[in-house]
Amino acid sequence: MYYIGVDLGGTNIAAGIVDDNGKILHKDSLPTGRNRGSQAIVNDICLIIEKILADANISKDQIHSVGVGSPGSLDRDQGVIIANFNLGFRYVKIREAIQKVINVPVFVENDANCAAIAESVAGSAKGAEHAIIVTIGTGIGGGIIINNKLYTGVNGAAGELGHVVIQINGEACTCGRKGCWEAYSAAPALIRQTKAIIERYPSSKVWEMIDGDINKVDGKVAFDAAKLGDEAGLKIVDNYIDLFAEALSNMVNIFQPEVIAIGGGVSKEGEYLLAPLREKMKDRTFFIGDLQSTRIVEAQMGNDAGIVGAALISKRV
Repeated sequence: MYYIGVDLGGTNIAAGIVDDNGKILHKDSLPTGRNRGSQAIVNDICLIIEKILADANISKDQIHSVGVGSPGSLDRDQGVIIANFNLGFRYVKIREAIQKVINVPVFVENDANCAAIAESVAGSAKGAEHAIIVTIGTGIGGGIIINNKLYTGVNGAAGELGHVVIQINGEACTCGRKGCWEAYSAAPALIRQTKAIIERYPSSKVWEMIDGDINKVDGKVAFDAAKLGDEAGLKIVDNYIDLFAEALSNMVNIFQPEVIAIGGGVSKEGEYLLAPLREKMKDRTFFIGDLQSTRIVEAQMGNDAGIVGAALISKRV
């Protein structure tokens, strides 16, 4: 049997056919066209499902289930996207629409949780019964795997790791609170920190890298400068990793997972990020004697995480 996963993004709708091991057999995508309204977008989701089946020469009776990963609020029991503000969705009956095309079980799940499922089944957390996946982008997404099952809490909203407070009365967060992890470690926060520090270092190599235009600062330039020994770059990166370590240590102390996998843009720094992160966490996390401590690793699934995780929702619910 095969599985179909649909990654409903603000820019593209991506869909793929996936096997039991999380391998994508065939995939395709098309522009979301976010301003077209929910009906047109749902119609395209149904069309791309039929297209990938035809292109892969796989019949509908070979499909075990379909999963859809979407940001926003969901009713998993009814298969409804309650609200996806990026696309203007309100109470969209996505299960009902898809089952008119292919009559199999249809699951809906938060996109960050889909990434966690993908890493758990086929990625860097494969084989771990207890794992946390953190995705760093414009915000901080999270997914929690406990006893090989996705943990969503009593109201389905568990896993908002980015809104754990690491600094009381700290930086303002988009959620309305202050001091959230997201306000310190998401990409916009790293950009803001970089801009603030290089203002005090007029000879920093960062200025050369951005051609003297502070508006060209991105989430990578501080790491690039730090690797060259630039004082400002080193200061930015050390501060960033220190805050990151504080938040991740909280995750370890609460959940004691076997693995924490980090994905998103900053994870591409690899061991330049992870090695000092592990070092800073040593004195902040609790473990007993020689018992296993949590491994901190880079997520592996990349851009395919949404498709694979959505396809394999049925394996982790």
